[in-house]
Amino acid sequence: MDTLRNYLAREIYAATAFVLAAFLSLFAFFDLINELTDIGRGGYRLQHALAFVALTMPSRAYESFPLAVLIGTLYALSHLAANSEYTVMRSSGLAPWGAMSTLFRIGLVFAVATFVFGELVAPVSERAARQLKLSTTSSIVASDFHTGLWVKDDRRFVNVREVESDTNSLSDVRVFEFDDQYRLKSISFAKHGQYIGKNVWRLRDIVNTVFTADGTSIERLPEAEWTSILTPDILAVLFIVPDRMSAWNLYQYSRHLTENRQRADRYEIAMWKKLVYPFVSLVMMALALPFAYVHVRAGGVGVKVFSGIMLGVFFHFLNSLFSHLGLLQNWQPFVAAVLPSMLFLAAATLMMWWAERR
Repeated sequence: MDTLRNYLAREIYAATAFVLAAFLSLFAFFDLINELTDIGRGGYRLQHALAFVALTMPSRAYESFPLAVLIGTLYALSHLAANSEYTVMRSSGLAPWGAMSTLFRIGLVFAVATFVFGELVAPVSERAARQLKLSTTSSIVASDFHTGLWVKDDRRFVNVREVESDTNSLSDVRVFEFDDQYRLKSISFAKHGQYIGKNVWRLRDIVNTVFTADGTSIERLPEAEWTSILTPDILAVLFIVPDRMSAWNLYQYSRHLTENRQRADRYEIAMWKKLVYPFVSLVMMALALPFAYVHVRAGGVGVKVFSGIMLGVFFHFLNSLFSHLGLLQNWQPFVAAVLPSMLFLAAATLMMWWAERR
């Protein structure tokens, strides 16, 4: 049985690697074409566009993993079935549920790879890509906001006009602080802010206006330290979409929103999707297995691969749809994240039962 599992693993890994490489080549080509329109903005040149595309490839690989696994497994199993090799395996005692168990053991490598890319590689490279583009095009993160960025920090409302590409530097910072009765207590304005670590920012050129029962006082300071739950990781949410953030950063930002009595459903759903996503590869492999039991005359390898592509695309659409439905219908974030995978796993089980009955 170990020999059989090793043979299946070799075929599936080779096919999946080929499909993933093909997907990444297509993504790189189209992403580079899209980046060509920005060449010439500021200091953005062709070498920067190539570097940007290269840095976004880990995110593309993470997104494409389940689809590549589905198509690769489909191709490998269909090819074995077309050559009657899978028939010999079944005759040698490979039962349908034993085959699924073997595929799951093979698929653990894909699940681990998906988790590593999603948590360790893709978020870092995606952030580096955005910083590269923002710095070379002389852009600022908050440029699209007419009044800047607004963040709630306990009893303070923070307004930042400009956030630099590294999210460690701020410009035109206003802090509105309120008392227990939600009356305005003070307004602080700083021209510049620099993050120095451990939730501490160093503000420069500060004008602090304090409102009391006796009147108003104004204090000017050249420099002061400001402790806030606002961190560069939270600011990074501005230019990295939730689906490309790590689950840890999503958890931190969700907790930040919850502590400040703001809705965090979108980020909680994204967090659970990140945690569930590594297991989607196992679901895709389970979905591919029944196709090995369809006789070659009922559909060749090409037809089965095309069916796999359609199933994979449908899963991505369904996954996105349930995320939006979860927000609109106030579903539990875990339910909205796991339901598409459970539906596909149920479909795979039903197809496997039907193939076994035949």
